[in-house]
Amino acid sequence: MSHKIAVLPGDGIGHEITEQAVRVLSALGLDLTLEQAPVGGAAYEIHGHPLPPSTLELARSSSAILFGAVGDWKYDTLARELRPEQAILGLRKALGLFANLRPAILYPQLANASSLKPEIVSGLNILIVRELTGDIYFGQPRGVRTLEDGPFKGERQGYDTMHYAESEVRRIAHVAFQAAAKRNKRLCSVDKANVLETSQFWRDIMIDVAREYPDVELSHMYVDNAAMQLVREPKAFDVIVTGNLFGDILSDEAAMLTGSIGMLPSASLNASNQGLYEPSHGSAPDIAGKNIANPLATILSAAMLLRYSLNESTQADRIEQAVQRVLEQGLRTADIYEEGTTRVTTSQMGDAVLNALK
Repeated sequence: MSHKIAVLPGDGIGHEITEQAVRVLSALGLDLTLEQAPVGGAAYEIHGHPLPPSTLELARSSSAILFGAVGDWKYDTLARELRPEQAILGLRKALGLFANLRPAILYPQLANASSLKPEIVSGLNILIVRELTGDIYFGQPRGVRTLEDGPFKGERQGYDTMHYAESEVRRIAHVAFQAAAKRNKRLCSVDKANVLETSQFWRDIMIDVAREYPDVELSHMYVDNAAMQLVREPKAFDVIVTGNLFGDILSDEAAMLTGSIGMLPSASLNASNQGLYEPSHGSAPDIAGKNIANPLATILSAAMLLRYSLNESTQADRIEQAVQRVLEQGLRTADIYEEGTTRVTTSQMGDAVLNALK
């Protein structure tokens, strides 16, 4: 079956890392049409908006989106609705990408790259399922106002609103339970139910949905404790499900357990498994154009694209095995380099993965 893939490199190192993932996808012999469009700051420079209609239409008409990264300090003075980061928020909302899957896997070859002791993180393989289109990031009302009464009367106040509808919680719960059912059948729901009404509501629905998955063990943990346990005993987790705000923080924490955020892919899916696939790291404008960024997270995101949106699990396995072989060969970009290994550039790492595919 022919598939159209939207390639949205974005800003900073986005072009360098997506180029390597595109090379890998193109080498698989599949019937893919890869079409590129600007997004983020790059789109603002051309179209005056980070998510122009042409880019959004390409994304909507594609089977999946391969996304690089957006953002640059030079855009920090723009109005918020014009900043590069609004592109990714706009894509999530427009395409209904409500389920973010972030695996945190420590490859044996990188055990020494983690900031934790090898005995604590060796064999780490957890999955964080983050709800992506609700919570405080999208809640209304929000803004800045002048208080008319109370102890801070007359002062300006910034405010945001956290809320979840029942259907939003139920659909992410099903994604998480189904993922756990295919793994070690353990799901930890992270919330702040001792303080937040939204979190108590979340927890009650998780407990209700759990009745449909009797083979999956459901546990609950407050987010502050979860943050501590991820460092103390990360291998105690299998699948974690949580809201947008907490998931944003915990998934980046989990990323560092693996030695480098440059190794972590992610998938954001809607109800029809159309997905946006991107590395978990940012645009890193300070190293853009230097050919030193790690493309492996983007290449592994391409593997997730094949598995979840195109139903090409065998080809996804090929890519993941190729990455394993490259690491076994001792090849490392700067972020994962250690003494006794061979430092390579972005493009050289892409070359190595291509050779390993063969």
